[in-house]
Amino acid sequence: MTQHTSSLHAATQLPEPPALLGTKGWAFFLAAFITVCAVVPVLNLWVPAESLFHLSDYAVALMGKIMCYAICALAMDLIWGYTGILSLGHGLFFALGGYMMGMYLMRQIGTDGNYKSNLPDFMVFLDWKTLPWTWTFSDSFLATLLLIVLVPGVLAFVFGYFAFRSRIKGVYFSIITQAMTFAAMLLFFRNETGFGGNNGFTDFKRILDLPIATPAMRMTLFVLTGWALLMSFLFARWLVQSKFGRVLQAIRDAESRVMFSGYSPLPYKLTIWVISAVMCGIAGALYVPQVGIINPSEMSPANSIEMAVWAAVGGRASLIGPIVGAFLVNGMKSWLTVTAPEFWLYFLGALFIGVTLYMPHGVVGLFQKLSTKKKAEERA
Repeated sequence: MTQHTSSLHAATQLPEPPALLGTKGWAFFLAAFITVCAVVPVLNLWVPAESLFHLSDYAVALMGKIMCYAICALAMDLIWGYTGILSLGHGLFFALGGYMMGMYLMRQIGTDGNYKSNLPDFMVFLDWKTLPWTWTFSDSFLATLLLIVLVPGVLAFVFGYFAFRSRIKGVYFSIITQAMTFAAMLLFFRNETGFGGNNGFTDFKRILDLPIATPAMRMTLFVLTGWALLMSFLFARWLVQSKFGRVLQAIRDAESRVMFSGYSPLPYKLTIWVISAVMCGIAGALYVPQVGIINPSEMSPANSIEMAVWAAVGGRASLIGPIVGAFLVNGMKSWLTVTAPEFWLYFLGALFIGVTLYMPHGVVGLFQKLSTKKKAEERA
């Protein structure tokens, strides 16, 4: 009896969890870490401007901005690629994180504004006498860090709880997320909300009482963004390889079978939904001090759709794919909007259609397919 029990236990023993990254994966991760923390700072700050190897401030700002987008693409991959939930509202969470940071940066201006008032310039212009209640904790950096996580997280929790509890899925879920984002954008456009209206927040001068426009501060923000992207990738990798991640993928493939197996999809879908929203909020908070502006246009449904495009172009359910997609699409956008701005939207649409029809697994999937084919030919 004892032997039978032990043999049955051995037969049902779960396999060992895979390594977080393989040898090649850790090598690439280390190379990316060194590039962000050492190579880029040296090329920008210490290599002379006339040198061929000098990295301009524009290039650093562009890479920092795209790394923020890459964090959003990674968040989109967790919710869409691994859970099968297509959200067209993640631009809202990105913008909310940006607004939380923007409010703090506006308070840091102090009396250095055009009107020499402790209130932000747009409030003085609108004849406001006191700060609205939404700005209560905006003068505290620690409270701002907390709000960057809490505001997108709480909104995502409330919205996701009622949506997933009602079993809204598929195109209907995508439509209501898009409607939520559009409604929030219209709300933030109004001057009486206290968020700067159409112009939003800009003309930032300091962060933590240090000048924000100095080369050293710009590089610090760049390095912090690189760290955030790398840590987000490791966290996402750990998450999808865990039991939690396997349940998410099962929900994506056959939610009814997951329910039949005794699992409730609600807590799993809600948890990953909130995690992805918080990741977008953090990306937005890192984006604002580097770009120098935040306004309601960041909430536009088009921005949320672009996040889905980054994930699709790079390759869903691959983690590295959305990062590649964010760099590829935004790099092309930066080039085309200068050389041929009238053709950018046509190119973006053609790119998305082409990837959907001919590269369903994205750029990364295409490379993996070619690599597998080459290895098979070598063995033959």
